[in-house]
Amino acid sequence: MAGGNHSSVTEFVLLGFTNLHELLFMIFLLVYITTLAGNLGMIVLIRTNSQLCVPMYFFLSHLSFMDICYSSSITPKLLSGLLAERNVISFNGCITQFFFFAVFGTTEAILLAIMAYDRYVAICEPLHYLVAMPHGVCVQLVVGSYAAGSLNAFVHTSGLLRLSFCGPNLVNHFYCEMPPLLLLSCSDTWLNKMVMAVCVGFITTTSVLAIVVSYACILLTIWNICSAEGRHKAFSTCTSHLMAVALFYGSAAFLYFHPFSGHAEDQGKTASIFYTVMTPMLNPFIYSLRNKEVRSTLRRTMNKLLSCRCCHRSHSNQTEAGVTCHGGVSRRNNSDT
Repeated sequence: MAGGNHSSVTEFVLLGFTNLHELLFMIFLLVYITTLAGNLGMIVLIRTNSQLCVPMYFFLSHLSFMDICYSSSITPKLLSGLLAERNVISFNGCITQFFFFAVFGTTEAILLAIMAYDRYVAICEPLHYLVAMPHGVCVQLVVGSYAAGSLNAFVHTSGLLRLSFCGPNLVNHFYCEMPPLLLLSCSDTWLNKMVMAVCVGFITTTSVLAIVVSYACILLTIWNICSAEGRHKAFSTCTSHLMAVALFYGSAAFLYFHPFSGHAEDQGKTASIFYTVMTPMLNPFIYSLRNKEVRSTLRRTMNKLLSCRCCHRSHSNQTEAGVTCHGGVSRRNNSDT
């Protein structure tokens, strides 16, 4: 490996998608707008309603924030590239994009595991839930996930900066990701691949293990619930979470543990769409809008907004009527005079 960054490449060309650019632009733009609207809406809803001031929704608000950052690190450049004849990104811009992608991606993976543990405590130890998950502990868990994501991104970014890129500069992807960048380096990338495999393997294994153990205990608890309604409610929460976890971890594992080859890059682009573009859009729906408390809170908030709007409109109509009536009286008085 080179002792420092002696790269002669000053920019990369993101090959992205070969056809249907206009159609893909409209699809990804709609997905991105839905992602921003859905996740921002969830953050506002959770932060402004006292009924949702419990650890579960505290984590959900941070997951929504993470999805906004995660999607925003990829999608804007993807959209601009679909409209450009030549999708170019500078060397520093490419490294920066990869760094933030790694931060947000790793943090979200860890946050998913934390949320699984939160569900375990809530379902298996309901009487000790608020004692075991006070606000201070929740904040520490979230801060720890951000710190772990930043550390992981720093390790991989530092490894990339030590490589030399002598050309070609054609990245067969729609954003700057580790596997396609390693294929372009003229340095020995063995250490980078090993570090990537170890870090991704450790984070994935520990997170998935925490999720599996948490949900195994949850399923055992659900099995012993006598009430069919309670069993259905708990099982519904588990399936929605596990569905999103499978989508995120499955697509990420396919990319990082698939053999490094040009054919794998083409398949990696398809897998990357799911966990960089689609998953952030789906999370507000599969995590939150299927939740009965969130639905009822959203319904109350919408009714309150509609009531305020109707009251404001009624007040405006009364004011206009009063002005009209006052004008009519004035005209009659003038006529009598």
